[in-house]
Amino acid sequence: MTTVKDLSHYLADDQLSKQQILDLITLAIAIKKTPENYSQALAGKSVAMIFEKPSLRTHVSFDIGINKLGGHALYLGQQNGKLGERERVSDYAKNLSCYADAIVARVFENNSIEQLAQHGSVPVINALCDLYHPCQALADFVTLAENFSDLEKVKLAYVGDANNVSNSLMLMASILGVDFTLVCPEGFGPDLNIANKAIAFGKVSGAKLLLTHDITELGSQDAIYTDTWISMGDEDPAKKSAILATFSPYQVNHKLMAKAGASIVMHCQPAHLEEEITTKLFDSEMSVAFQSAENRMWAQNAVLVTLLGNE
Repeated sequence: MTTVKDLSHYLADDQLSKQQILDLITLAIAIKKTPENYSQALAGKSVAMIFEKPSLRTHVSFDIGINKLGGHALYLGQQNGKLGERERVSDYAKNLSCYADAIVARVFENNSIEQLAQHGSVPVINALCDLYHPCQALADFVTLAENFSDLEKVKLAYVGDANNVSNSLMLMASILGVDFTLVCPEGFGPDLNIANKAIAFGKVSGAKLLLTHDITELGSQDAIYTDTWISMGDEDPAKKSAILATFSPYQVNHKLMAKAGASIVMHCQPAHLEEEITTKLFDSEMSVAFQSAENRMWAQNAVLVTLLGNE
């Protein structure tokens, strides 16, 4: 059975080594190909899943994925409120550690993830926070590995609004040695601390990193990634109109794909069709959005098996 060394939590991409990421990708593909070999990997184990934010893919992929590994998932939704309000995050972590074998958390703030890991006594998995989305990034790199024979030769671009997804993709790419281009409108670029970390990782791995506001600098790419321009809670009509006007030149469509020579388009979903991506492209054979969505489960299962798997 493939194993990943020295992994006690799965909190942020910048806490992973190149070998750990590659091993997780290999393990995810192995579980996907022969799930029956891992059907009892989490037998007798229970995972508490904290969700401060609504979710479709994250909730379903973890819940069903844990079941496929022979484990038990417990959903803790918004009825408990924001972490730290009803009771301290440290107390929450200590209580859950009394019952659960691991904690999965989809939260508003990265600080909540860090506190859960600091004060709990079981492994913690970051299922999304304001800074990182490492489960999504891992699933996307599993998808890239399935579509390209040599990851280190892949050129990946993210076009649109810099966010937790682009942060994780940029970090994971720079650790792996994958050339990464980030194209965002001015004022919507990446967190500078995250960008500096990626630049430092790239110097070690050899990954070339380009951060630009100019869509004409996109250059040659193998895969283009985009995400919604309208974040949850920003649906105010006036604000949305201004955002759409700013971002319209950054729409990912067949013309942009052809200009870059890209063979696949990626999206973490939900997609706002005819905004960040055209319906025609999203529904085309170039789109691997649903392949990545499926790989969320296999990638997360690789993390779960690594952290909790029965020998």
